[in-house]
Amino acid sequence: MMSAHAMAHATAWESLFRAQVAVVRHLAADDVWEELTMKEYDVLFTLSRGPADGLRLKELNTDVLLSQPSLSRLVDRLVARGLVERRAVADDLRGTRVVLTDDGRALQRRVGRRHVASIDAALGSALSADELTTLTDLTDRLRNHVASLPAAARTTSTKEPS
Repeated sequence: MMSAHAMAHATAWESLFRAQVAVVRHLAADDVWEELTMKEYDVLFTLSRGPADGLRLKELNTDVLLSQPSLSRLVDRLVARGLVERRAVADDLRGTRVVLTDDGRALQRRVGRRHVASIDAALGSALSADELTTLTDLTDRLRNHVASLPAAARTTSTKEPS
């Protein structure tokens, strides 16, 4: 039999997950993406917040919900479109970093401005400023807690959560 504490965790997770699904579906339907998919935008956005010399695929993969092979193929498509480039890592002959190009940065900013307006329109009246701060604090705590778990307790799988 499941403990009340475990059941509370499961109920909270399901609520968070279902809210995310509803919001993401609503935002995905918005006409803000230009020639990008949401996943491509996510990669450009993640790179825009990273160091100027870019991120290794493994580092990039910690913040996007894609398998490593899918992320690699997506990056290849972005390279072909001139939005990112792969650069060699000086001290690692096999290593590469993914870096936004000027065109990629400009597109991310342009789409990002519309995306933020879309987020505001979708969520604007649902939560107060204090509730948004609390939500951000809670989700940051959850993400940091999971990141601190021993590797054996985490999964790197990107299977759909339930």
